[in-house]
Parts: sequence; C-alpha cells; structure tokens
Amino acid sequence: MWSRMMNEHEPWVSVEEVAKHLGIAKDTVYRWIESKSLPACRVGRLWKFKLSQVDAWIEAGGAADSDNEKVEP
Repeated sequence: MWSRMMNEHEPWVSVEEVAKHLGIAKDTVYRWIESKSLPACRVGRLWKFKLSQVDAWIEAGGAADSDNEKVEP
C-alpha cells in the first residue's frame, strides 16, 4: 500500500527527463511511445511519464530490440 501511495505523489516528467534518466536520445523516447508502447500520457501537445512506470517497462523487456535482448538502463 505504501508504494501505491508513493506512486500517487510521484511527479510527472517530460520526454527530456526520461531521455536523460535512461541515457538515450529524445527521438528514441518518441519512437518507443509509437512502436513499443512506452507508458506515457499525452497532456495537450506534451508527453508525460512516471519514471517508476518507465523503469518497470524497461525491466519487463519493453525496450528489447528485435533479437529480444533487454536494453540495460
């Protein structure tokens, strides 16, 4: 329950912050939203993310390449 409460208060972050967090280009973040279902919410023209959801997606293999290898954060 505590982790759920923490997630409710977790701040939303931008594409730039996700790219920096993962050490990737912003273009890769946009590509993953479109082609690999990176968890994101659209707010007007902006994409917003919860880093805990992004991390969970990465750990579950969401960013795996075509050879099914996981991308290490």
